[in-house]
Amino acid sequence: MFINFLLITFLIAMVLRLVLPALLRWALSAFVKRQMRKGGVVFGPNGNPFAAPSTSSGPSRAADGEVRVDYVPPTAKRQPDTNFRGGDYVDFEEVK
Repeated sequence: MFINFLLITFLIAMVLRLVLPALLRWALSAFVKRQMRKGGVVFGPNGNPFAAPSTSSGPSRAADGEVRVDYVPPTAKRQPDTNFRGGDYVDFEEVK
């Protein structure tokens, strides 16, 4: 009776040792992919997030030595402050 218990326990441990790593690897990769999709990460070819996404209708690349600016933020015109009376006084102490 005790030998049967040990044999069954040993077989269950061996099956878990072989199956559990593959199961955890699959579950973790599925979780990471789901979180990356929620975060807006674009997958490249073959699901690799670090590869460049394959888009044919994207912006064209600039030639060597040429600079291309896609967006220039608008500049706010700043009014000079007429009530400015100078900066704060900072006490200076010389350290030797």
